[in-house]
Amino acid sequence: MEPIRHIACLAFAEVMSLDVTGPLQVFASANVERQRQGLPPCYVLHLLGPEAGPVKTSAGFALVAEQAWREIDLASLDTLLIPGGMEMKQLCEDTALLDWLRQAEPRVRRLGSICSGALVLAAAGLLDGRTATTHWSDVEALSCHAAVEVQGDRLHTYDPQGRDGDAHVFTSAGVTAGIDLALALVEADLGRPMALAVARRLVLFLRRPGGQAQFSALLTPEPSRTPRLAALLEWIPANLGGDLSLEALAAQAKMAPRSLSRTFSQELGVGPGKYVERIRLEAARTLLQDAQASIATVARLTGFGHPENLRRTFHKHLSVSPQEYAERFGRPTFD
Repeated sequence: MEPIRHIACLAFAEVMSLDVTGPLQVFASANVERQRQGLPPCYVLHLLGPEAGPVKTSAGFALVAEQAWREIDLASLDTLLIPGGMEMKQLCEDTALLDWLRQAEPRVRRLGSICSGALVLAAAGLLDGRTATTHWSDVEALSCHAAVEVQGDRLHTYDPQGRDGDAHVFTSAGVTAGIDLALALVEADLGRPMALAVARRLVLFLRRPGGQAQFSALLTPEPSRTPRLAALLEWIPANLGGDLSLEALAAQAKMAPRSLSRTFSQELGVGPGKYVERIRLEAARTLLQDAQASIATVARLTGFGHPENLRRTFHKHLSVSPQEYAERFGRPTFD
């Protein structure tokens, strides 16, 4: 008989509601699937707040914490999850909470975070010497903790075997990656068939392809003002299938190639070649998502030429092939 596992998730003012409800629903659905199979539930879920009572989420509605985190018996918990939210700086400076997490770490079997919750674990020193990830927009902030090995494109760092992650203290990336993490925890607890059954019931991938880069517009938004390059940046998307070499761009901008490279670095933080590759990739993504052309045609229209060049660029930036991307985000099957 499976042991009863108590799963607790922290809640605090302006918490991201899906960081809490997404993972907890996975565990609840595992209970439902077990009941369908004539088996008893094995997860007991707890929501912990600063105090017992309603906790306002970043979505505006409240979740109700059953008790204060200070009051729970840590030894009774199997897994403790720390979600992200809008007030992470304040949470990272809450010495009482950080002390409590340090006390929790050796007493719970598993301690994990969702999204920017990794910043709290890092502030408590619990990620020192460990691999960690977080929401793509918080990767830089997490990287300020020099003792943490940050891998920004991971969906989560949980590995029950400890080969490519940690079975005890682990993190997950942006928002819905907490659901990926919870499915991995269910698989470790109850086996792959049960995790597949939960994923199927919730219409999810058990393991979705690629990392969070494929969902985050290449992680780096472009600056809104590029005065010396404005005309050229407007011209590039209209000429993706043509010659966009450094020399061609410099001629169009009426600048010397070296001056153009320097200006790109100053105004965009990236060289002309990488910028063009990014714009071509974004255009290819759009075409594949909208099911407007075959992969071969997309490669030609966006300046990659051969589908193999497109495939290499997709793997480089998104960790999936164009075919996999089209199947996940587009409508029909492509050539």
